[in-house]
Amino acid sequence: MPKMKSVKGAVKRFKVKKNGTIKRGTAFRSHILTKQDADTRRKQNSPKVVAKVDEKNIKAMIN
Repeated sequence: MPKMKSVKGAVKRFKVKKNGTIKRGTAFRSHILTKQDADTRRKQNSPKVVAKVDEKNIKAMIN
């Protein structure tokens, strides 16, 4: 059987941490940030983690 190809879009968007959780990016960070509250912009700087429910599917796409 041939190996399954990874989904390149998922590989570019997610990183697996050492403890097995998956880091993800935040939406609405590219431009026109002046319309957002300072509180919202500050919260978007913090690291985000994928929900437990989605981890299995994303790991399948990455590997």
